[in-house]
Amino acid sequence: MASHPLVATASSYWSESEFARRIALAREPQPEDARGPRAGLFAAELGYVIEPIRRGLDPWVPAVARCPRTVMLLPGFGAHPVRMRFMARQLEAAGHRVKRWGQGFNLGVTPHTLDRIEDRLVDIHARFGEPVHLVGWSLGGVYAREVAKRRPGAVAKVVTLGTPFSGNPRANNGWRAYHLIAGHRVEEPPVDCEVSAKPPVETVALWSPRDGVVHPRSACGKTGERDRAVALRCTHMGFVHSREGIEAVLRELDSD
Repeated sequence: MASHPLVATASSYWSESEFARRIALAREPQPEDARGPRAGLFAAELGYVIEPIRRGLDPWVPAVARCPRTVMLLPGFGAHPVRMRFMARQLEAAGHRVKRWGQGFNLGVTPHTLDRIEDRLVDIHARFGEPVHLVGWSLGGVYAREVAKRRPGAVAKVVTLGTPFSGNPRANNGWRAYHLIAGHRVEEPPVDCEVSAKPPVETVALWSPRDGVVHPRSACGKTGERDRAVALRCTHMGFVHSREGIEAVLRELDSD
């Protein structure tokens, strides 16, 4: 009997035993003290597929920035930089210089992920001669926070978008997929880091009670884990696709 396409695809990358190990990780029980957003909010995330239609019905041009910034965008788990392309274009339309994170799909933390982002940050900082604003979506925000701890002199500000940096790392609806794809538990990354510790630069957390992927408390954080928290009303996908999410980032870039 033919195997399931997912199994066939995985077998080209992993051995049978490795695939079984990852499946076991993904099937671990949900901790009692960690719950993701309710199912209705998660289902609402599918609304992002009609976002281009919404934008066509309500076109907008962002206001020109008071002071253009150099910005690096870091995508969320499972996302390619193309998912942040609309945000990049709007930031550029406002006058900002926008750079990608220098890698392709974000498939989870590896022993070298932060090193590569750090190298990219150092290069951008050197080329343009000014501290860089790091804007990280979901897991990309975790990377932004950690790299800012390593190179605070190269970072002007960290803005996280629905990033799970506080509380139980399984308080979201994506940890099972993360275990399967990344091959390790979310609470056991292959790098030394303290996710909830605030970077020594201004750190702003954008969060939403309508987030269907990351629990709002995890993305909002506690006093001392970030400098400010700003509540929006968008979905998790909406942080980078909606006018509300992008305007919130533009305000942060203009608020220095």
